[in-house]
Amino acid sequence: MQTFENQFLIAMPSLDDPYFSRSLTYICEHNEDGAMGIVINQPVGMTLKELLEQTEQDAIVLPEKAETPVLAGGPVSRDRGFILHTTQSGWSSSLQLTSDIMVTTSKDILSALGNNNAPDKAIVALGYAGWSGGQLEHEIQHNSWLTVEADLDILFNTPVTEKWEKAVKKLGIDIWQLGPEAGHA
Repeated sequence: MQTFENQFLIAMPSLDDPYFSRSLTYICEHNEDGAMGIVINQPVGMTLKELLEQTEQDAIVLPEKAETPVLAGGPVSRDRGFILHTTQSGWSSSLQLTSDIMVTTSKDILSALGNNNAPDKAIVALGYAGWSGGQLEHEIQHNSWLTVEADLDILFNTPVTEKWEKAVKKLGIDIWQLGPEAGHA
């Protein structure tokens, strides 16, 4: 079985699902039971400072981190936070995804996100994207998604509004030239 862990899912232009249109999703886990990922380019219209004011009133938020956008990580469990971040241990519920990337779901990371106790780089997302066993493979076969190896620069350093296009450029193709039936010659 091909695994899509540590891959970006790039939504094809023909994918008209309002939630996933032009989305870029980082796949955290993929096995025979299904897949779990976090959409990394869909802001919810809230900043890190605003989120922390609601959840961690005593948290210190440095000015350079205050305007960090909070993202819509997916349509599942939108009331739960998922923090993708560079490796930093010490949180009560973290999973090492690669040697450079972890995901933390425990609340203890929240108070650190706005200050110098936070991981070097982090993405704050509400919710996640999930697929049942075989569903993601089916969607890829039916041209909803393209995949490319995840890239730390796109993940953590690229502005949210540029992530999808930068991931497409990694493929070396002009995605707008692809028809909805690509791969079915």
